[in-house]
Amino acid sequence: MAAGEAAAISSQGPARLALTGRRLTRAFFARPSVEVAPELLGCLLVRELPRGRRLVARVVETEAYEEGDPASHSFRGRTPRNEVMFGPPGRLYVYFTYGMHFCMNVVTGSEGSGSAVLLRAAEPLEGLAHMRRRRETDDPLLLCSGPARLSQAFDVGRAENGLDLVNGSRLALERGSRIHPDRVAAGPRVGIRTGAERPWRFHVEGSPFVSRARSRSAPPEIRDSPR
Repeated sequence: MAAGEAAAISSQGPARLALTGRRLTRAFFARPSVEVAPELLGCLLVRELPRGRRLVARVVETEAYEEGDPASHSFRGRTPRNEVMFGPPGRLYVYFTYGMHFCMNVVTGSEGSGSAVLLRAAEPLEGLAHMRRRRETDDPLLLCSGPARLSQAFDVGRAENGLDLVNGSRLALERGSRIHPDRVAAGPRVGIRTGAERPWRFHVEGSPFVSRARSRSAPPEIRDSPR
């Protein structure tokens, strides 16, 4: 599907998508974050809401973080704040940044390794009315384009920290459309001061929903603090 077609579909907000129902497994997440991060592109983030409502978005941008990485929250070891990041894999690690925003990560690697993937941006597919209310914008390109925007659109906060994405009922990651390797771009991570030279940011080349893809005038991207 071309990027223009995706944008048109998302702006309309289809009522109900036919999902694959194939959740990512614990084994999928139990690998280094630099392996998991690019493979999350194209996967579907699904949140179940009350009264049969649902939010769905296709992941288009991720960043990998490892325990030996000076930009990672786990670099200085286990703390009450980053406890979830040390496993088991397949859980949601949510942190609060700049005193106002939440960002969500998927825990990866072996238990105790302090590895995670930041979900940076996604293409909204279902539940756009809810996302618009949460984000206070009608622009589909600004609903989930950035880690704090994505968390706000999906109503993810401190209460979701530690959710099981493999067996839980509230939030899940499912297999979606495969992204051809030629469309997976890698480069420096965003908004960090240390470890910036590592090419651990992955995104779908040409997607208008990537957080830093827009050239038109738009509000500044909400950046995450060094992880």
